[in-house]
Amino acid sequence: MNDSNMQHPKVVVIGAGSLFFGRQSIWQMVHSPYLNRGTLALVDTDEERLSKMVRLAEMVAKENNVFLKVEGSTDRRQVLPGADFVVLSFAEQSVKYRGIDCQVSLKYGIRMCSGDTIGPGGIFRAMRELPVIMECVKDIEELCPDAWVINYINPSTVHGIALHRYAPKLKSFALCDSHHMPHKKADYAVRAGIIGDRSEFTEEIDRKFDFRVAGVNHFTWLLKAEFEGRNVMPVIAEAMRKAAGEENNGGDHGAKALHNDAITYELYDIFGYIPTCTAHTKEYVRYWQALGKTRDSIPPLSIWETEDRYQRHDEMWRQVDDFLTGNLPIADYMSTFGPDHATDIIENMVGNLGKRFFINTLNRGAVTNMSDDSFLELLCDVCMEGAKPVHVGEMPRGIRGMQELVLDTHELTAEAVVEQSYEKLKRAMLTDPLVNSISDADQIIKELLVLEREMIPDAWYED
Repeated sequence: MNDSNMQHPKVVVIGAGSLFFGRQSIWQMVHSPYLNRGTLALVDTDEERLSKMVRLAEMVAKENNVFLKVEGSTDRRQVLPGADFVVLSFAEQSVKYRGIDCQVSLKYGIRMCSGDTIGPGGIFRAMRELPVIMECVKDIEELCPDAWVINYINPSTVHGIALHRYAPKLKSFALCDSHHMPHKKADYAVRAGIIGDRSEFTEEIDRKFDFRVAGVNHFTWLLKAEFEGRNVMPVIAEAMRKAAGEENNGGDHGAKALHNDAITYELYDIFGYIPTCTAHTKEYVRYWQALGKTRDSIPPLSIWETEDRYQRHDEMWRQVDDFLTGNLPIADYMSTFGPDHATDIIENMVGNLGKRFFINTLNRGAVTNMSDDSFLELLCDVCMEGAKPVHVGEMPRGIRGMQELVLDTHELTAEAVVEQSYEKLKRAMLTDPLVNSISDADQIIKELLVLEREMIPDAWYED
């Protein structure tokens, strides 16, 4: 990227109508002085949704008197030339198909509260999304080969592995918003009693708080928590134990939100370390799969709720419509939303701000007893040259073994999808920690291939 581009960065968002990232990208592109003289190019295959997001971005930019250029297209090839960053954030009919994944798996005794990263749900989400990602890759390699490619689509590790392995010339990394910094660290400082609330988190506290998190995406663990040399891990765990009986999760009663503090404490009690993404991690282990007797305080996992998710998405689109029609003042947009993990990182890279962020990338020695090419979520120094993981230390035994199993599942899934190998698809399914029967794996694959045919490449159905 040359100096003129640094003044006018171009960020392309493929999947702007997914809402997961589109609305937040508008906020940051308008808010940041490093980005708001650049271009935000929005891509979506749904013309109506794309039109709404483009108009919304234009209105927000105008209201805030910034010179952000806004582009929109249903054809990504029209806007990719000149891109400095390409964010992959699409998920076509994800609610519908995650629901199918979860219900079919439930028939065979596999309970998934999210179903987008591990288990049959994670494997089949990659079956649907990764082929489209690899089509995008071909266009990026042709039209903007120097752009940074940021994957924001689950299963993030599978897709990140595929980008590194099958598009090695591209600069890429993968993200998940669950460890957005500095907010994640501030939350643990609150749990540790270091500060009263997140607003009290300062650079000085940041320096004094040695906080190390690592693991495969959605299966990450707090491996060290020391404040001024004092181990505060037990204090954090005790705060979660006390909170377990009071959980209301901000009124969220979805499957991902239930019993997380109680499960966090129980896993800490077993392994001596705190899982940092329990809403997903509880799905990676077999303890709440209803395979045996569980403690009364933590029932088997609830199943991901399709209809409620449709309602949430409808509410988000109603909010967009209200901004467009004036039912909500466009002047309130910037106070309604806030910074996003991906655009914070882009701002940091463009502005050379020297901040650290959690990124899914190659280990390269950060976790000393896992291989350098292990694809892990790690705190990194990030600049236009790339992401450099910060030293962590060893992954504890037991946890490390589970990490390796999950990584092998993800590696096999990436290979199966890109190579369109049924043999590797079955191998991935039977490596997965939630699958317990060869016969069940065969039936799950067979049923999901039938039910999801419109989303899966035709090659899987050829004799």
